[in-house]
Order: sequence, then structure tokens, then C-alpha cells
Amino acid sequence: MTREYPAHPLVGASVVIRKKNSVLLVKRANEPGRGLWGVPGGLVNVGEKVYDAALREVKEETGLTVKIEGILDVVDYISRDSEDKVQYHYVIVDFLGHPISGRLKAASDSLDSRWVDMKNVKNYKMTRTLRNLFKRKKLI
Repeated sequence: MTREYPAHPLVGASVVIRKKNSVLLVKRANEPGRGLWGVPGGLVNVGEKVYDAALREVKEETGLTVKIEGILDVVDYISRDSEDKVQYHYVIVDFLGHPISGRLKAASDSLDSRWVDMKNVKNYKMTRTLRNLFKRKKLI
């Protein structure tokens, strides 16, 4: 399975993790969106439930164990190249959750991770899908 120029959409899971008035942002180390801020997440493995993938990805990327409160949204990320071919296509299930244990540490697929006060989130250069999600759900 290739992420770039896929034969079909790939399913991802991510978690918007809230702690008091803060949200956890991770700076992406890989394309698409390298160098942009997002939330922990990744692809669902074959045979894995999307909920379990969300928990696994958060633990791998941040060292945190979270409790998922529910589905926040389902979003499409479709990016086309200069020839209008679909270069990336993800269907992402975004969950809302909060930390219950662990110590925050950025993993190899993150350049940085940090808790950001919700009133300052708009100052971060985020992925387009995350910024749109935050606006739609009135989080920023």
C-alpha cells in the first residue's frame, strides 16, 4: 500500500486531545504537511478497529494514554499534484479525548509536540484539515 498516489482512499484516525484550556499539537515530520502542526494520528491497520488505531497512534506519537470521549468529525484530505492527479487521499476519523496517563514526548514521526492554550492555537501554522475542523467545531 502506497500513501502517495494511492489506488483508493486510506483510512486514518486522529485524536484532538484536550487538557483544561489546552490542546495537544504535534509538528509533522512527514508529508503531507511536513513542518505543519496537527494532532496525533495515523493510518488504521488492516484488521484494526478505528478506535483502537486512534489509541495506538496517540501512544506511539506522544507517549500518552488517552480516554476517547467520542467522534468529533470525519474529514477528507485530498491533495492533487500539478497534473491534477490525486497525490494523497485520506478519510480521517477525528476523535475527541483527554489524557489519563503518560509523559508527553515527541516520537520520530513528530518534530515537536506541545500543549497549546486554545486562545493561542490560531497562531500556529496548522494543516488545512485541522484548521477547518477547529473552525467548524468552534474550537478556535
